[in-house]
Amino acid sequence: MLGHSHATSGGLAWAAASSALPMSILAYPAMHGSTAHIQARDLIFGTFITAGAALLPDIDHPNGTIAHAIGPVTHNLCKVIEKISGGHRHATHSFAFVALVAYGTWAGEHYIGRYFTLGLVFFMLALAARSLNLCPPGEGLHAYGPCILLAGGGTVLMDRWIASAPSWLPFAIGLGALTHLAGDCLTDHGCRLFWPFTLRTGIPLIKRTGNKMETWFLAPAMAVGCAVLLYMKTSGKTPS
Repeated sequence: MLGHSHATSGGLAWAAASSALPMSILAYPAMHGSTAHIQARDLIFGTFITAGAALLPDIDHPNGTIAHAIGPVTHNLCKVIEKISGGHRHATHSFAFVALVAYGTWAGEHYIGRYFTLGLVFFMLALAARSLNLCPPGEGLHAYGPCILLAGGGTVLMDRWIASAPSWLPFAIGLGALTHLAGDCLTDHGCRLFWPFTLRTGIPLIKRTGNKMETWFLAPAMAVGCAVLLYMKTSGKTPS
C-alpha cells in the first residue's frame, strides 16, 4: 500500500477504536502525571499520531514515504534500519516490532519524560504530514521543510494542550504500526508477522500497489470514515 493509504487506515483505526473501546482500555496503563480520561482534543491529536505511526514499519525502506519526511535525517535512518532489520518487510513488519514500538513508547514516557513525548509527537506528525500530502512532493528542502514546520506547529499545540505523558500514546503508536501490517498483508508480498521465523503471511487482495481502486476509492473512503467516526465520538453520538 502507498503511504497515504497507510496513514488514512491508521487514522481510521484510531477513530474506530476510540468509538468502540472504553476509555479505560485506550488509556491503559495510566501513568503518574497522565490522565485516564481522553478529551476531544486527544482524539483529534490521536488521529494524526496514529496516521503517522502507520508509516513506522516502513522505516526499513530508504525509498519510501517515511524516508523523505525530514530529509537526510530520515533517509539515513531508514538506510541504517534496512541493514539492521534484514531489508524491507522483514523485522519491522512483524508483531515483535509492534510490541517494541508500543512498549518503547510507554518506557520513554515513563523513564525519559516530556522531551521524549514531544520528540515522538514531532516525528509522528512529520510522517503524517508527508504521507497525507500536506507538504509539496519531492526530496529537497522545499518538500521536507514544510513537513518540519507543520510538525513543529502541531507539537507546540500538543505541548500546550495534552497531558505531560498521555497514557493513550503507546496504544496509538502500536495501533498505527499494527494497521500498517494489516495493509501490507493484503498485498501479494505479505509480511513476516512472526519474525524471526521466515513464514510470510498475507491475503493478496491488492495485486498492484497504487492502483486506481486504492488511490481513488479505498484511501478516500477510509478518510471519510475516519472523519465520520470522530464527529460521532466528539459530538457524543456514540457511547464512551
